[in-house]
Amino acid sequence: MKLNNYDAISPVDGRYHKNTAELGPFFSEAALIRYRIKVEAAYFLALCNIPLPQLNSVSADAKKALEKLVNGETEIDIEAVKAIEAVTNHDVKAVEYYIKQNYESMLGHASEFIHFGLTSQDINNTAIPLATKDAVEQIMLPVLAQLRSKLASLAEEWRTIPLLAHTHGQPASPTGLGKEIAVFVERLDSQISQLKHIPWSAKFGGATGNFNAHYAAYPKINWVTFGNEFVASLGLHRSQITTQIEHYDNLAALFDCFKRVNTILVDLCRDMWTYISMNYFTQQVKKGEVGSSAMPHKVNPIDYENAEGNFGIANAVFEHLSAKLPVSRLQRDLTDSTVLRNAGVPFAHTLIALKSLLRGLDKITVNTATIAADLENNWAVVAEAIQTILRREAYPNPYEALKDLTRTGSKITSETLHNFIANLNVSDAVKQELMQFSPSTYVGMAMKFDQK
Repeated sequence: MKLNNYDAISPVDGRYHKNTAELGPFFSEAALIRYRIKVEAAYFLALCNIPLPQLNSVSADAKKALEKLVNGETEIDIEAVKAIEAVTNHDVKAVEYYIKQNYESMLGHASEFIHFGLTSQDINNTAIPLATKDAVEQIMLPVLAQLRSKLASLAEEWRTIPLLAHTHGQPASPTGLGKEIAVFVERLDSQISQLKHIPWSAKFGGATGNFNAHYAAYPKINWVTFGNEFVASLGLHRSQITTQIEHYDNLAALFDCFKRVNTILVDLCRDMWTYISMNYFTQQVKKGEVGSSAMPHKVNPIDYENAEGNFGIANAVFEHLSAKLPVSRLQRDLTDSTVLRNAGVPFAHTLIALKSLLRGLDKITVNTATIAADLENNWAVVAEAIQTILRREAYPNPYEALKDLTRTGSKITSETLHNFIANLNVSDAVKQELMQFSPSTYVGMAMKFDQK
């Protein structure tokens, strides 16, 4: 029975498939096979370019055919590869046999140099970083950039809107709505920059990382230089001293960096959710949508909740990948193989979350009336400004004076504060200075934030 989206166990390939399908060319079983074939074919051509004397007879037509494999211009029969694997019970060997079977007529005995001197992890630990690199650069970073751009645009749009801040859930020194969004822009910028500077590492050095078979067959060739140049030609960096497998340290750094990105965005989701609950934002209603199965009035912040949930799942998997992959018994155990097959899962959940968050941000409008009313109802926050200026003026015990005023249990209003100021033993100029403050103007430099 052919699997459809409703039969899939994972929501990544089921309910959310429309949001994650673009990752298929990088993280699916078919994608892994294609990337393995790309590396195998590129490696054979690199051997031809040394040149190995036994490969001098390889024709130009054969090389062009293999170049098409490398460039993805030749369709791969995935079912045929899987049929070979059903016999070999070895996925990388199946790829080797597939290439041999399809190109042996063109290569003759030279076909034995397909997978020459290699172990499976030379292919896997080159193909998987390459596929991940392509996915991050072609899918993940552009969506992150889209989100960053959206947040930067909102920060600018809302730059001049004063906002009552809340520290520990209590009214605090006013801020700016735009500035609070700009906080997340800056945090994202920092992590995106780090993401772009993490090296893309690959392992390529034979069964236990020493080019044993290569050196035995051709001891006069500098195989380290060959390996470095070959891996670099694919856009990766070759780890120099390895066991059978890649260290995975840089891949772990990538996963950890995405975890930080996701954690920042969980923080954003929770802030947006809270602002919506405070009626600082209203959500646009889409005709036909239902907010609650029982309460017709509700417009739930589902996009932020969906995003938060998927960021959480992604981070749980990223955490396991980054903690597990750099650890292997002696020169290698097999645990990395099955774990690596899940590398696309946290990226898929991250992508679902990013798209959901973008949808949520597109739905909201600022409720300036509620924000203004909340500021007006919290004149006590101006006490900080008053006591600070009184400190400047060497007024005795200014903090304590304002503390006594604002902690009486009575509501602090503009009249309360203005009466307090009028009775202060300070100059008229200082009184006039203090009278100018209000919750909506006491915002410091919140509206002068800079965005690069």
